[in-house]
Amino acid sequence: MPPKAAFYKANSIIYFRGDEGDKVFILNSGKVSLTYEDIETGQEMRDLVKVGEFFGVKSALGRFRREETALVLADCQVVAFSADEFELLVLKNIPLIMKMLKVYSNQLRRIQKQVQTLLGAEEHVDAAKGLFSIGEYYLRNKAYPQATYAFKRYLVYYPSGAAANQALKNIEVAEAYLSRYGTGKGPDVQAAGPAEKTAPQPQAADKAPASDAEQRYYRAVSLISQEKYEDALKEFKGLIAAGPDEEYLSKAQYESGRCLFYLKQYDKAIGLFTQWVQKYPKHPDLRDALYFVGTSYYNMNDKTKAAGIFKKILTMTPESESIYQKTRKLLKQIEGNP
Repeated sequence: MPPKAAFYKANSIIYFRGDEGDKVFILNSGKVSLTYEDIETGQEMRDLVKVGEFFGVKSALGRFRREETALVLADCQVVAFSADEFELLVLKNIPLIMKMLKVYSNQLRRIQKQVQTLLGAEEHVDAAKGLFSIGEYYLRNKAYPQATYAFKRYLVYYPSGAAANQALKNIEVAEAYLSRYGTGKGPDVQAAGPAEKTAPQPQAADKAPASDAEQRYYRAVSLISQEKYEDALKEFKGLIAAGPDEEYLSKAQYESGRCLFYLKQYDKAIGLFTQWVQKYPKHPDLRDALYFVGTSYYNMNDKTKAAGIFKKILTMTPESESIYQKTRKLLKQIEGNP
């Protein structure tokens, strides 16, 4: 039977901190607040769940007690999934887990804080390191699907990042354990180093092979991480010519535009990204594509067109996001130096 909707009145509690629970919830309507204790200061913190967001994910998938209390602020409707139902859902829908990792930013920031505390980190950890740490956290806690997609997201956002090669290795480790043991059944995993040496070698019957499109895509992303942009561009062009499904077609076209940008072929990058934006006007990476277009114009010294693109990005982006800060900085340079 499919998951059913449940209704909660204002001021009721969906679950308390410390409760055992294997349910993941999605908010369909109303308002829900997550109340938890900051692990560094001990102060009570509150996060507002937005309509369409999941909550209760980490404790349900990790099989440990709730770390927050879910308080209903206004009459709401939620859909509750068991952990198995949720894992089945996301494993069959890669864009969903990608969206969850990207949109569910408050939960990810809390996980990052926990990782920093556990590691005794005193210095500020940047976004790339934070996302990689999230992947490590999931891998160590045997949440293999989440680890896999966190590391893959790292490669999408930071293909030239310092940990790009290690992210590729950790993906292999997580997928190997997932194919052999499923979720939460394997032995302890040590990420970021020796893990790949101890990964089990699954038999062919245990593991569904990755699609050719997926293999080619991440092979090309790996080439970007090595700054081999021409080779990566050839790989992406071959993938596009092979006619992959829409998911990998859009990814390959987007990454081709990035390769052209890094190769300083700005005219071609603008043309490709412009076509891509017209084809995928609601894509999650739309603002990043526009940023590459605007920066290409900027590097070509067409400051008028660059400013127009940058202003559009600012109207679409919250000030708290890094792309807003980067875009605003370039726009100020244009306005200060016409």
